[in-house]
Amino acid sequence: VQLQASGGGLVQAGGSLRLSCAASGRNFGSYAVAWFRQAPGKEREFVSGIDWSGSSTYYADSVKGRFTISRDNAKKTVYLQMNSLKPEDTAVYYCAAAMIATMQEWEYDYWGQGTLVTVSS
Repeated sequence: VQLQASGGGLVQAGGSLRLSCAASGRNFGSYAVAWFRQAPGKEREFVSGIDWSGSSTYYADSVKGRFTISRDNAKKTVYLQMNSLKPEDTAVYYCAAAMIATMQEWEYDYWGQGTLVTVSS
């Protein structure tokens, strides 16, 4: 599975962005997908995840109620709708795929290249 993240950009605090993670390859519908992010000078952290069917979703406490993850297996794409953005959401966002839905970074075998989100105050 190959992943490509897109949709990042510069937005003012309180604004919204939608990230996309487009997959190529076979059996995308069998994989759980997650978004991670890495802010400057910080370690990469889990943001949100979704199981293969889309029926279960997971969020970090810091984004719960503001971000929504979804997927369209027919389009081989996972989305992250980000609302009420804050300056502390500024980071490079990565999507990743794994055989199980987990918040553990080391479980993810496939990674996209990252897309930069910058939230100005």
